[in-house]
Parts: sequence; C-alpha cells; structure tokens
Amino acid sequence: MSGPAIELSHVSKRFKRTILKSNYVTLKDILLRKRRIAPKKERFIEVLNDISLTVPRGKTVGIIGKNGSGKSTLLKLIAGIYRPDSGHIKVNGKLSSLIELGAGFHPEFTGRENVYINGILLGLNKSEIRERFDQIVRFAELEDFIDMPVRTYSSGMYMRLGFSVAVHVDPEILLIDEVLAVGDESFGHKCKEIIRQFKASVKTIVMVTHDMSAVERWCDEAIWLNKGEVADRGEPRRIIDRYRENVKEDEEKIFEVTHQVGTALMGKRWGDKQIEITEVKLLTEAGEEQSIYNIGEPTIIEMTYHVHQRPSQAVAFGVGIFTADNICCYGTNTDIEKISVPLNKEEGKVRFIIKENTLIEGTYFLDVAVHAEDGYPFDYIQHQTAFAIRSSVKDVGVCRLFHEWEIEA
Repeated sequence: MSGPAIELSHVSKRFKRTILKSNYVTLKDILLRKRRIAPKKERFIEVLNDISLTVPRGKTVGIIGKNGSGKSTLLKLIAGIYRPDSGHIKVNGKLSSLIELGAGFHPEFTGRENVYINGILLGLNKSEIRERFDQIVRFAELEDFIDMPVRTYSSGMYMRLGFSVAVHVDPEILLIDEVLAVGDESFGHKCKEIIRQFKASVKTIVMVTHDMSAVERWCDEAIWLNKGEVADRGEPRRIIDRYRENVKEDEEKIFEVTHQVGTALMGKRWGDKQIEITEVKLLTEAGEEQSIYNIGEPTIIEMTYHVHQRPSQAVAFGVGIFTADNICCYGTNTDIEKISVPLNKEEGKVRFIIKENTLIEGTYFLDVAVHAEDGYPFDYIQHQTAFAIRSSVKDVGVCRLFHEWEIEA
C-alpha cells in the first residue's frame, strides 16, 4: 500500500459546554420554588484548530504538548472515536488504538467474553480470535482469572487485558495514549518489547506521551501541539528542546508568583544593618535573571550591598541553600573559604558562582547573609528567594554526585 498512513486536512474540533444559569442546586429547590430557570447558554471550547498533517507509513511519531493542548483529542479523531467538526481524516491501513484501555469491556461479562467482543470490534472474526486467544491471555497474565467477570479484576488486570487484545489484532497502525506504564514493572517491560517489535516490523505508530525520553528513544519525528495548533514538528531532539523552553518560560511566570507568596510567609530578617543587602538576584551564565534551572546548569547568586557604617572587624558574605522541608543542602561563606571582602566603597556586589548545579529536581530556598568575622550579624535574610531545578533524571536525595557505573557480566 502506497501513500502516507494517516492524512489530516484542515481538521478542527470543538466541544460544547452548557451552563445552566440558575441559583437552583438540588431537585428539591426546583420543585418547591416557583422561580423559572433561565435559558441554557451554550459555549464552545475550541480544542483543535485547522490541523493539517501527514504521518508517513512505517514511521513512529510522538505528539507532545501541555495538558489541554488537544493531544488525546487528536488521537481519538484518528481512531474514529470522535468526528471532526470540519476537515477530513484519512487512515490507510488496519488500525488499533491503545486509548482508554478496556473502555469497551462489559463489567458483568467474563474476561473470555470480553476478549471476543473487543476482538470483533477491532476487526477480527471468531476464528482469528480463537487462534490468538491463548496468546492474548498468556500475555495479559490472566490464565487463572479469564473466566471471572471483569468487574472483579483489579485496575492493573483490567488494563493488561485491554492492552493484550489491542496489540494482538496485528494492526498496521497503532495509536498509543499514555498507556505504556500499565501494570507492574515486569509487564511494563513486555509492553515496551511489543512496541519495539512493532517498530522493527515497520508498522506506523503514533504516540501521545509526557515522557520525553520515550519520544527520543522511540520516535522518528515529534509533533508539538500548543493550544490546539501545530506549533512545530521535526526531529525529536529539536522539538523537545523547543517545547521544554516554552514550558520553562511559563513555569518561570508561575514560579515568580508562588515563591513570592512562600517567601513572604516564611522569610525572617535580622541584624543591625551596618551593612545591608539591598538586592539579591539569581542569574544565568549570560547574566540574565532566572528562577528555574536545568540540572548541571551554571547558577549565579548576586548580592548587592550598601555600607551604612564601616565595621571594625573583617566582613564575611554567606549563602545557604535549603530544601522546601528546610533541610540544609549546602552553606558556606567567604570567611570559611579564606576570601577577603574589601569595603572600599559604599556600594558593591558579591557573586557566588555555582559552575555546575548538581542539586536534584525540586524547589529550593536561599538564605543570604553578611556578618562580622566573629559571626555578629549585620544583615541575615532567611528564605530571601527561591529557585527550582528541573531534570529528566528522577534520582533521589539532595544532589547528584558525579559518578559512573562499571558492570562485569
């Protein structure tokens, strides 16, 4: 079969949101009161707007984007679960979808009965289902439960059976929506092996996921949806970097508001202000202000100070980095590190430069201080500001230690 596997031409989809304008909240209110209910007011939510794209045959394409960007709706349109309000969709080949696994199962029917029903809905005849039945059940690891009603299944058992049926219909096109983590870790490995086999056999795969590492590992191309439109598409690494940059910009705006609230509630300040810290900035290596950093990225803490009265003792500037649980991750000062700070002018700046920030993913609070050599505080600001670290590696602890692994098989 020639031509692309999937073609979308100027596809749009919106959903109707109906709001009942009334003060009534219960059926009793409606029955007992004589007040008339105002007419329903219809509003529409535009989910996808004028989407045109093709998916080449035999390619694996990842669709990424924020929640509400239209990713799952797009997959359901391709699967035929939804109809577009405008535009055309053409699917060239036998299609199976891993969307809302087990959505077609009847809770009162047994697993066996649901396998036959779902198999027929996905295009198999009874003899084809009989041929594959044992393989479906074995893959789902439900040999001892297949003749029990699926309402007695755990959510993991339910999802495993749905996944197994979907992948054993031998589709030419496979749609996947955030379902590769069904079941336990062992079953997850089997799911990924199935996807690997599909890809190796040059089948077409379209996956929706928030797992960027999966997009990099599996996909030939990535499509970034933003507010119902295709923001960009192309080589996965480039698209993921663009998407993450967009997410980072939005997070910066949200983080700026939320951490201001947090520091206002938690921060304390003390000292006699002979020397006052007048401003603290978090900077990038290029000198731009920033609140969210990727792990390993340089981080600069810049303190601006004003000398109101020159102290008789030597002066030290210090920083302390704390977790949201107030655990100290690291603290130091110029006195500990034998660095002298001359006070030749009334104004000055001190920069604490972290060349490679190895804190693990999370939110951190920053204490800053200037004090005398004997520890007498001139200005100490607790939780003066906050910053966040983002990482694709989900390790635990406080910081990521430089390390390597050696394995002898």
